[in-house]
This record gives sequence, structure tokens and C-alpha cells, in this order.
Amino acid sequence: MIKNRTQKIVFTALLTALTCVTTMAVKIPTPLGGYVNIGDAIVLLAAVFLSPVHAVFSAGVGSALADLFSGYALYAPATLIIKSVMALIAFSVIRVFRGKRKLLAHALGALLAALWMIFGYYVFEGFLYGFGASLVNIPANAIQGAVGAVLGCLLVQMIEKIRPQGTDKE
Repeated sequence: MIKNRTQKIVFTALLTALTCVTTMAVKIPTPLGGYVNIGDAIVLLAAVFLSPVHAVFSAGVGSALADLFSGYALYAPATLIIKSVMALIAFSVIRVFRGKRKLLAHALGALLAALWMIFGYYVFEGFLYGFGASLVNIPANAIQGAVGAVLGCLLVQMIEKIRPQGTDKE
């Protein structure tokens, strides 16, 4: 468990920055003006390794900053909410299964978080462009969610193998 307040702040800032950078690193445009990215992998990392408050902050702010820096300011408020809730969903599912079948818990948390993300952007884009038109981005968001879930689970497994014992989240 990270007990040092400074370490908590540093790890939260690090994952916030990683979320922003990974979101910006790979951007594949979608039909309605958004983009597919791999930042969701870091959202899952935050949900696994940070407290819920820190994970929500890291996921939401890191993702929203990526939208702002990438010229997608219109999406930033929705992204802040959608990615924050993603982290909270993943954290909650993982917490329920704490200590039991970790990979299954991480995968289920990532899946449910991805489903929320798909729904969240569908609703947001539905209000912007119409709900019929927003259907066109569901496949791209599903691919993003699946890639983020797989990459996130792989990263979590790799980090857990090398992480020193006794460094669990709060």
C-alpha cells in the first residue's frame, strides 16, 4: 500500500500523464470526428493500482487533456465524465473480486468499463449529431474498448510480476 502522500500524488500524476500521452500517441479518426486510441489501457492501470479517487482523476483528466491538446475540445467534457466513470467501474469490479481470479476480475472490469464507454459516447454523439448518426461510431469505440482491455490486462499482468510485494493500492 502506498502510504506516503507524496508517492500517491506522484503515481497519480504519472498515470494521468501516461493516459494523456497514450491517448494522443495513436489516433485513428472515426466517422463523426472523434478518434480511436489506446489510452484505455492506462485507464485500466489506474483502476488497478490507484485508489478510486486517484484512478477517477487520472483517467478523466488525462483523457480530457488529450482531447484538448489534440484539437477535440468539444469532446473534452464528455470524455472527462466517461473516462472517470470507466475507471470507477473497473475499480469497483476488481474490488469485488479482490484476491480471487485476478485476471478474470481485470478482464471483466475492463469489459464493463468499455461497454460504458461505448454507451457514453453513443449518447454524447447522439445529442450532437443525432442518435441514428451516432450508431456509426459504435464499432470504432468497441474496437478501442477491446484493444484497451487487452493491452490493459497485459500491462497489469506484467507489472504485477515485477512489482515489489507490499505495494498494493489503498
